[in-house]
Amino acid sequence: MPRAPRPAASAKAKRGIIPRWIADIITELRKVVWPSRHDTFHLTVVVLVVAVIIGGALGGLDLGFAWLVEHVLLR
Repeated sequence: MPRAPRPAASAKAKRGIIPRWIADIITELRKVVWPSRHDTFHLTVVVLVVAVIIGGALGGLDLGFAWLVEHVLLR
């Protein structure tokens, strides 16, 4: 069964899509509750502390496994 051809969108309708899309983005960004400077600072500190802790743990594991390979597997 052949399909009926879709009507082509008019040039006027195509021109309105992008500006409406941008206006929708701006509207949504106005609804966002942005964090305060204080919150941003504290969350940044939390991220840095967690990164240092995880980095130290991974570094310790790496040293441990390197020692293990050197003293157990390569003897």
